[in-house]
Amino acid sequence: MAVPQVVIIGRPNVGKSSIFNWLAGRRLAIVDDVAGVTRDRMVHLQKWNERFFEIVDTGGIGVNDVDNLTDEIERQIQIAIDSADVILFVVDVRSGMLPLDQKVAQRLRKIDKPVVLVANKADAPHMDVEADQFYRLGRGKLVAVSTLQNRNKTDLLDVIADRLPDTEASQDSEGEHEMKVAIVGRRNVGKSTFVNTLAQAERMIVSEVAGTTRDSVDVRFEMDGKSFVAIDTPGLRRRVSVKTDIDYYSTHRAERSIRHADMTLMFFDASQQISKVDKQLVRYISDEFKPCIFVVNKWDLYNTQMPTERWATYLHETFPMMSHVPIAFITGKTGKNVKTLLNHAQMLYKQSLSRISTGELNRILKEIVAHHPPPLHKNRKPKIYYATQVGVQPPTFVLMVNMPKAFSQSYQRYLISSFRDAVPFPEVPIKLYLKKRESADERDDFGKVGKADDDSEHSDEFLPEIDEAGDSSIVEQYDDANEEA
Repeated sequence: MAVPQVVIIGRPNVGKSSIFNWLAGRRLAIVDDVAGVTRDRMVHLQKWNERFFEIVDTGGIGVNDVDNLTDEIERQIQIAIDSADVILFVVDVRSGMLPLDQKVAQRLRKIDKPVVLVANKADAPHMDVEADQFYRLGRGKLVAVSTLQNRNKTDLLDVIADRLPDTEASQDSEGEHEMKVAIVGRRNVGKSTFVNTLAQAERMIVSEVAGTTRDSVDVRFEMDGKSFVAIDTPGLRRRVSVKTDIDYYSTHRAERSIRHADMTLMFFDASQQISKVDKQLVRYISDEFKPCIFVVNKWDLYNTQMPTERWATYLHETFPMMSHVPIAFITGKTGKNVKTLLNHAQMLYKQSLSRISTGELNRILKEIVAHHPPPLHKNRKPKIYYATQVGVQPPTFVLMVNMPKAFSQSYQRYLISSFRDAVPFPEVPIKLYLKKRESADERDDFGKVGKADDDSEHSDEFLPEIDEAGDSSIVEQYDDANEEA
């Protein structure tokens, strides 16, 4: 299963970002521990009660009219609906219950997901009584906390951990899940023609499913015994006036479809240059870590003008962060190469569900680091102790290191690129976290590490530390006790 997400929502000024930083154990102005992410939401990987989960802050939301549930608040809640496994609904004990709290609660009543009501700014025990007023909101377990006074943090983490989805049950259901494919692109790129071709193809059973918005219809297909759902999205054009243009809402519908999908088909018109809208969509696909295939449509009309090799180079030079993405050249109107495209999509879906053993993962990582060690950081040597896979969709890895900030973005990209060359899922995104590990042998602030325990029972799971002389020793096993970093 994917790493569970715990999403923080609430009206402005209730302390959502403070809750996020408090749970993370440090102030995070940007996403500093996930390689290659640029987005409004901040993400932190947390471990508690032997479970990994991502805490997501949807902060930075501004409201001009507090009497109405604004578009941005609605978008924030929609993101929570789409991606969250657990929702933290934050309210403010000091200011009491406001109409906007009630409107957010009303929206959440329609969601069939665990909700934890977090009454923030309860700075003293006597304020817990004041927090009881929020029971009227009628959503979930209430936990009174104070980020300022560090009150009830472990209680909140315990409640969150108890509401995370069951790992074994989720893994058992992964094989039964039908693949959801978002079909995205700008206007007139041939998305609807492609869907119509799917509907008319032989050996396919097609049924329309009510979409989640009035402007889209999800279509379920069965092909060669495999079932999937095509999520057709509205075409986008460049926005002139974001707040008044209907394309503002089309953009959000397309983004929601991407978040909802297991993988994405990003359509381009063979007769057109790559546009700003294309770049906007590809960036969002990248930020959401969605498997993707670049689909160049109308290829029969323009293949003589620009060979496949030139188009492939054009795409990968325009989107260097997506160099792993395969490219399909199709003619949606006639169905040429469409079945091959769908088979490739199924392959990518399987890749996104792939797992690799800890021993094999660390063997690969040892070779990667030996080939190109991380450079010194302020005269200190960055060290990678070991790695483990904590999730799928996308394959998600945690590297335990001594100094997370010492690993530059370029070195993280090197690690991901090298992983991709060695693992059985080379065409899907890889999510990489760097987590600080304090070795039991570290005694000062200068990164000096004593001799490791040669009798470690799990030495095959850890990366040897290679010194300048070429000798190596095995670093002690990481203590899996609860951490709040």
